[in-house]
Amino acid sequence: MELESFFQILVLVIGFYMAWNIGANDVSNAMGTSVGSGALSLRKAVFLAAVLEFCGAYFVGANVSETMQRGLIDTDMFLTDPILLILGMCAALLGTGVWLQISSYCGWPVSTTHAIVGAIVGFGAVVGGVEAVQWEEILSIVISWVVSPAISAIISYLIFNFLQKKILYTLNPAESTKKLFPYLVFIVFSTFTLSLIFNGLEGLNFSLSVMQALLISLLIGAAAFGITYFFIQRVEIPRTYTPSAPNPQSVVSLEKAIKHLQRVKNHTFEDTQQKVTSLLTEVKALSHALRIESSFSDRTSDYKIVERCFVYLQILSACFVAFAHGANDVANAIGPVAAVLDVIKNGAISDVAVVPPWLLAFGGAGIVIGLATWGWRVIETIGKKITELTPTRGFCAEFGAATTILIASKLGLPVSTTHCLVGAVLGVGLARGMKALNLNMLKDIVLSWIITIPASAIMSILIFYLLRTCFLRFFV
Repeated sequence: MELESFFQILVLVIGFYMAWNIGANDVSNAMGTSVGSGALSLRKAVFLAAVLEFCGAYFVGANVSETMQRGLIDTDMFLTDPILLILGMCAALLGTGVWLQISSYCGWPVSTTHAIVGAIVGFGAVVGGVEAVQWEEILSIVISWVVSPAISAIISYLIFNFLQKKILYTLNPAESTKKLFPYLVFIVFSTFTLSLIFNGLEGLNFSLSVMQALLISLLIGAAAFGITYFFIQRVEIPRTYTPSAPNPQSVVSLEKAIKHLQRVKNHTFEDTQQKVTSLLTEVKALSHALRIESSFSDRTSDYKIVERCFVYLQILSACFVAFAHGANDVANAIGPVAAVLDVIKNGAISDVAVVPPWLLAFGGAGIVIGLATWGWRVIETIGKKITELTPTRGFCAEFGAATTILIASKLGLPVSTTHCLVGAVLGVGLARGMKALNLNMLKDIVLSWIITIPASAIMSILIFYLLRTCFLRFFV
């Protein structure tokens, strides 16, 4: 087999493996909250994500990829020996793929972008020394570990708090949802359309000013508002309370008071404990009476109506996230592949490498297969192991993450979709108190983020030495 053909097959196999791992780990983030909240079954989520990820990757995927991603290393060191670049990029892809597979097996949602950055820095430092690495880029990525989850958590926290006050804690949540829902649809469609224009249409060389993009987004949001308002006004909401009845939220407050009194009782003695016990009995009796008087049991169906409404918003937000992810992150797998194929074809290093359509489809197929075969592990972590999710909470998390990505992209901040979404789920959990969070799982996730760059770098270095040794032995 000729050396050129060997390298072409090698890089395509490794690139497909990398795409498979992106599907298994990164894509799962888009659908994790939808599965965890019960808005979608795992089978439906995988099918929906597969279609949208592939469409995003193939139709809107970036057509031009920088030869060395993000200018992380000095490319001049490869001018005299392009083979070194081929071996290095193969090592970076394979090292990243191995780390992503380990993370997916453990159920850790890690950043694919950070992993490929660490891998490229690893082999770049081996070839050109530590001075060849652009350390300011690495510093900006480390800062993003803190910034992106924090911003996302704050936005999601505020959104969920708003929904609690305006819908969930009102006298009639279903009626409140009916009034507020068209406005939420307007905000969601406007925000996601704006995000898609700024982040998902780069590959089409779409040139729009900020004002043009904003106008298109507002028009689409207004159209969605009108359609939603037209249909939702025809929905009859059964009244589950009477204005003279006590506010059902009083029952919730009394339940919290009972828990606090129980805690006081457990930590007091003799007279104080007897008084607290007597008080507990009275509060429990009052709570029971208010449950009957406020028709609290009927409110369960009221909340079910609210959650059913938010199922549609959550699925919509998940679709946008999946499409935009396919459009943007497919380059993590096929960008280095395109660079290597370009070097093989021309025998020299180019400033940019054009990504052909068949390679976009190739990467999209790898992502879809990875999601379908191994994606359930990370989906389970995002959807079920951080905090308990419902459609309202899941919607707040996804919308908070998408809003963070939109803001960060316009400010030029390097953020990770994974980090934003985990931060958003954390924010929703915090809105319900620290006890609603699985702190052990959060600790594992944060540790996996911290070691992603060094782990990918170490694996990339080891594989680079292995590939170079094999090349020198069999082809030189």
